[in-house]
Amino acid sequence: MAALWRRIRTKLGMPAALPASDPASEIAAEAPPAADWMATALASYSYRADFSLASLREIDRFFDENAPGGKPIRDALLGEDLPRRLFGLGAYTGEVIRRRCGGLWTGNDADPEAPFNLALRLQQGSTIWPMQRMMKRLTNGPEDSVYFYGYVAVREARRQSALRHFWAAVEWIGRRPCVLRRRR
Repeated sequence: MAALWRRIRTKLGMPAALPASDPASEIAAEAPPAADWMATALASYSYRADFSLASLREIDRFFDENAPGGKPIRDALLGEDLPRRLFGLGAYTGEVIRRRCGGLWTGNDADPEAPFNLALRLQQGSTIWPMQRMMKRLTNGPEDSVYFYGYVAVREARRQSALRHFWAAVEWIGRRPCVLRRRR
């Protein structure tokens, strides 16, 4: 299916694939490589990090094992360089969602808190902030589940997309002349 859409986009003169990040923002360009780095790091510690929606459960398990009660264990993975690791986890979570729904990483390089205010604008129009969700998961624990966050984001994006396509089809049908024939 993806190959079909690439061919259609190419025939229409559109780029075959949308960019992953806003080309004007340096911080936004850091998210996809950070996600790949985090996937490699997680896999080296036997966490399933294959960018599937189910792999977000592994992020929850990672938090449970490395920061029980919201306090990173000193010698564990979150014990050192916490901001960089949270950025990587947020980038990984955002990439899982972006790869399912389409979207664009956006950020303001002038913002002093730019890494944690980095947003993912989904193709259907909504905006999410995965890095901020990682901070909430660390602080609040399992009640701010990363898996549930990703599941709901993907479900809502798909629902909005389906509704948009449905109403576009209704509008298209409404513009076509309708010819009714009598049966004899």
